[in-house]
Amino acid sequence: MSNWRSHWHNFLAKLLARYWWCRQKLLIWGRDVSHLWQNLIFVEVTVTRVPQNVIYDSRARAPQLPKTDTFKRPRPLANAYRTLARHWHSLWHRHTYLPVAHPEKIDRYYRRNLKVIVRSGGGSVAAQLFWGSVSFALSFGILFGGWWFYDHIIADLPDITQLSTAKQNMTTKIFDRNQHLLYEVYEDENRTPVSLSRVSPDLVNATMAIEDRTFREHRGFDLKAIIRAFRANQESGTLSQGGSTITQQLVKQRLLTSEKTFTRKIKELILAILVEGNYTKDDIMEMYLNQVNYGGPVYGVEQAAITFFGKNAADLTLAESAFLAGLPQAPSRYSPFANDIEGSYRRRTEVLRRMREDGYITPAQEASANAEILSFQDSQVNIQAPHFVMYVQQKLADMYGQDMVNTGGLTVRTTLDLQVQNDAQRIVTDEVDSLARLRVSNGAAMVTRPQTGEILAMVGSRDYFDRDRGGQVNVCLRLRQPGSSIKPLNYATAMEYFGYTPATLILDAPVTYAYKGGPSYSPKNYDGSYHGNVTLRSSLANSYNIPAVKVLNDIGKDAFIDQAEKMGITTWTDRSRLGLSLTLGGGDVYMIDMMEAYGTFANYGLTVTPDPILEVMDYQGNVIYRNACALDGECADRSRRTLSAATSYQIASILSDNQARTPAFGANSVLHIPGQEVAVKTGTTNSLRDNWTFGYTRDYVVGVWVGNNDNRPMSYVASGITGASPIWQKIFLTLLDPDNPSHFDIPSGIVAVDYCGRTEYFKENQIPPIKCPAPPAPPEAEGKAHEGEST
Repeated sequence: MSNWRSHWHNFLAKLLARYWWCRQKLLIWGRDVSHLWQNLIFVEVTVTRVPQNVIYDSRARAPQLPKTDTFKRPRPLANAYRTLARHWHSLWHRHTYLPVAHPEKIDRYYRRNLKVIVRSGGGSVAAQLFWGSVSFALSFGILFGGWWFYDHIIADLPDITQLSTAKQNMTTKIFDRNQHLLYEVYEDENRTPVSLSRVSPDLVNATMAIEDRTFREHRGFDLKAIIRAFRANQESGTLSQGGSTITQQLVKQRLLTSEKTFTRKIKELILAILVEGNYTKDDIMEMYLNQVNYGGPVYGVEQAAITFFGKNAADLTLAESAFLAGLPQAPSRYSPFANDIEGSYRRRTEVLRRMREDGYITPAQEASANAEILSFQDSQVNIQAPHFVMYVQQKLADMYGQDMVNTGGLTVRTTLDLQVQNDAQRIVTDEVDSLARLRVSNGAAMVTRPQTGEILAMVGSRDYFDRDRGGQVNVCLRLRQPGSSIKPLNYATAMEYFGYTPATLILDAPVTYAYKGGPSYSPKNYDGSYHGNVTLRSSLANSYNIPAVKVLNDIGKDAFIDQAEKMGITTWTDRSRLGLSLTLGGGDVYMIDMMEAYGTFANYGLTVTPDPILEVMDYQGNVIYRNACALDGECADRSRRTLSAATSYQIASILSDNQARTPAFGANSVLHIPGQEVAVKTGTTNSLRDNWTFGYTRDYVVGVWVGNNDNRPMSYVASGITGASPIWQKIFLTLLDPDNPSHFDIPSGIVAVDYCGRTEYFKENQIPPIKCPAPPAPPEAEGKAHEGEST
């Protein structure tokens, strides 16, 4: 055991002596990195079995020899390979050539063929061969690795002095489909340089707390942060966390590209070390704060303070400083001009928590800053279709990363038709203003093309710039309850898989569903009446609630949810919380998902996910994304069959049947557009909190919502008369061509049958025996809509 330990100690000592040459160079890396390979030193010292006159100390970095003289100049790199070869050969003669890192410490006397003893404690020839082979392999690996490192990393490192000559970032431009400019993401790098002494200390501390808590201690990189981020990303399966320091971020933004490669990361680490060796911490922080992007064209902390708060960076409060410090991670998401102001405040809370944990502020200061309501300057950015532009920006960031959007000089042609957008925005604004007496403060609308998923218009609110009413909130991307507008998906499921037809009779009569361990459920119709045996056509066209609940109870909620998810609904993930009221609007949805589902009906069963982008080009004009479905009609890879064309047509024939819906809506409601075949469905939810209208032709889908962002109930809206329906009709009238009326073609597999005095449409294998319902009985009860009921 002692022999093995002694041999191991000697091996480690020789290994340390052999490779310690890098120590001196690491200390002066910043000034002499290009000459790294010219300083490899190998000194031959013969080891033989002669009487001891010098003892090698394994705890030292070099032989403990007199220091009274200096050694001659080191050998060139080429001799290192010859030394290695001789070292290998000497093993057979029980000799060793020791490489020494500090030859200047060896006295001139010991250079003259002096025999140096290394106490190895014996050991077999095989053991020495083994350890010698390992030593040779390590030596060769070090030399080869060093060559690769120099050739691929060191040789083309940029000059860190470029930090003082900033490269101009390229502007990303977003256009509508007809090349009308909607927004220049960074038209100019709107930057006002400022010295660190003129920046609020709270902002400096907030930036360090949220971006780089060890900024004052590390020398360019934080190994613990890198390991922590790696573990977090491994556990989450995403790249949600990064371990870059402020110095690394500065290097990446100013000296390197945004490519995500191993060599780029190594260069970033090396340059960060060089920057730390040539600039003070205050210099680095000042450059970073003047370089970082705070959203849109706003670069640098001084310009951010002026843009968002109308004051200089030196005058920022703690709450304002924490808000700005949280922006650089995702400017398009956390900007006060983006869609999610609540998310911006949550980010500020996170920054303040980190500041308190790091000792920059007290708990009392944290609580006070969290309670402060920020007052933002009005956005002066020239932007058209702002909700749509912000949506596109986030899509681009998801596709290419925030850095590419910020500085990549992309040219983006979107699907938006600016004329359609402006018409829809004007109609929504005017109609919502006219509904103020009904306690309606907001509205939203979308227009899409069902065959391609193109978004022609996205009106997220009554007025994007009206902060008092939450204008930045994009209701098209917010969860709301759909009311009866979800019923067509329920009936389509029953017709597709369970044998229901438009003529199927359903008893509209009182019913109660008992649940074990919970309250019973008794659905009511919106008019408080019961209508006896009604056909599925009449039930859907008039939006009766009880038949819809009975159908869902028959087919099962899982079948309904499965079909809805196929058609685009993404929010019904917790099925245990959903019951039979789901068919009356009891499950939250996004408007954009509902547009996809209704697009499935319009597209005869083919579902196409909405896409706001036609084409993306890089700064050199190369096309890096092309929507072949919208531009070339090649939609095979983008569309998916989720419903049969026959069932889709049956739903369209019901929703476009003005005669069938007359009992509930009247013959001349705004749902009827004379001379045009347009399918339409309304929905009104709990206590009048949401009012919807969705309608479509073969070429367009239009969805409209009115209500209040804070879920306050409206005073009174009547589906088909007030609320969303008039907006829907006016938007559709701008789209339809009177000279080319829209209509739904009958697909193969559908048979028109004279059924009970009207033409009914059945699938070829589902023509039922004629069984006409009795005339509807007079209403048994009258009253207004019940809580939780829908129209």
